Amino acid sequence: MIILLFRLLLFAAIIILLYSAYKYLMNPKRKLEVAQEKKAFYFLDDADNIQKNFLITYKGFIFEGEKYVGTTEDSLEVVNVIVYTHQPEQLHGFERKDLYFLEEEILMRYPYAKVEWKHPINRLHLH
Repeated sequence: MIILLFRLLLFAAIIILLYSAYKYLMNPKRKLEVAQEKKAFYFLDDADNIQKNFLITYKGFIFEGEKYVGTTEDSLEVVNVIVYTHQPEQLHGFERKDLYFLEEEILMRYPYAKVEWKHPINRLHLH
């Protein structure tokens, strides 16, 4: 009986360990950190929660975007997005074409939005 109970507890521990590993690997914040380390593009957003800001990593830089809701002809949509970074002094080597790429990615997700860049990023941006 004790051996059966031990096997059951061991099986439960293995299941819990596998579930924890799966949750760790699928965590969006971890994916963002991995993408930043690899200097890859990753867009972290909860599209269902308009009040929650989105995060973008690109070329090792992290940007945060604030979403603002407004009205369009048919419905309420995100009509304004303000993008900034918490460490603007680290943007050495960032170019205008990189901003255009990020703006296109934002507009794919929020087609009615007007994208605004905060200082000093807006110095690179020409419309």
